[in-house]
Amino acid sequence: MATKTSGWTSPGDVRATVLRAWNSGELLREFHTPTGLHPRRRTLKHPSATALRTDYALAAAWAASWDPAPRCATLEYVTVGATTIGANTIPAAAVFASAAEEISFLGLGHEAARFLELARTLVTLDPKLEAWALRHPIEVLKQGEDALTAARVALWMVANPAPGIYLRQLSLPGVHTKFVENHRKLIDSMVSVLAPERALLGKNYSRRHGFLAAPDRVRLRFLDPVLELSPGVADIEVSAAAFVAMRPDVDRIITTENLVNFLALPQMPRTLAVFGGGYGFEGIRDAAWLTDVEVLYWGDIDTHGFSILNQLRSHHPRVRSILMDEETLLAHSDFWGREATPNHGALNHLTPDEHAVYANLQNGTHQPLLRLEQELLNWEYVLQRLQGPPHT
Repeated sequence: MATKTSGWTSPGDVRATVLRAWNSGELLREFHTPTGLHPRRRTLKHPSATALRTDYALAAAWAASWDPAPRCATLEYVTVGATTIGANTIPAAAVFASAAEEISFLGLGHEAARFLELARTLVTLDPKLEAWALRHPIEVLKQGEDALTAARVALWMVANPAPGIYLRQLSLPGVHTKFVENHRKLIDSMVSVLAPERALLGKNYSRRHGFLAAPDRVRLRFLDPVLELSPGVADIEVSAAAFVAMRPDVDRIITTENLVNFLALPQMPRTLAVFGGGYGFEGIRDAAWLTDVEVLYWGDIDTHGFSILNQLRSHHPRVRSILMDEETLLAHSDFWGREATPNHGALNHLTPDEHAVYANLQNGTHQPLLRLEQELLNWEYVLQRLQGPPHT
């Protein structure tokens, strides 16, 4: 109680400080490879001469809380009040001789020994993994034997950058498809240390590591019955490669991010609807034939909706956005929501009007973190805009 009201450092405060050093990995790194950080003084905020004079009982109770000294620490003392109320010797610092002493103070000696064991085993697999272990000591402890298994997978991936098999065909002792799926970030962090020249880019994990992967699929709706592949066959799905190779006899495509909107789009002459088209959608990105048709993009009115539009337009400059304007936003204020993680990047492929809406979203002009999801738009409003003249 005394330390809570006084603000002086308590043994619990020192424990919390040392625990932060453990959680950051600093103590385990020092335990593995001392750098001269120890002996380390953990300075204590202690009573001043004035405090001794005004509330001696409180100060005495604080000093008593340090007797005996915390386990594995020695106390340094300072003399206070010699010229006022008389010399009083009180604790001024808790000193730990080594990282091992601080770890023992926390009662985590067994965990530290386990870390050393795991780190040494990682080094036997590849010396470069020592640097990884020291960078991620708490992760090593958390993963335990799984860290060793992940290291074997990472080493195999580095040795086989283009295996040309499906991920589930990977045959290593103790490794199954679920293990790789559940430890992707762990494996990638090891690969980045083992082979830093390998840039792990792309959303598809299998392709990123040279495995075969199921092709991306593109869902299409022919909004003109005349263009149906056969009567009643208007809604189909093809591979991204097939979409790229297509040469449909259409004048316009509408791509939308919402399935219900995709399904509800009305019949339109010589028009094809495409479901999806978000970040990295290679079918739309690589389809050169889109340069010969009008491409409309309908996304959410939020920063990521405009980011996807910007990305799509970087490949197809003639893409035109629909229902992503200020008028639509303001007409649906009753349905405004919140965007949890907005994008703050500069978008260089927006029109002036689009950029104005994007800037308002970033600046919180109408409402902080504003988002209007496309599926919330009034459908009569949508139909009027889709079937009316182009809206700029």
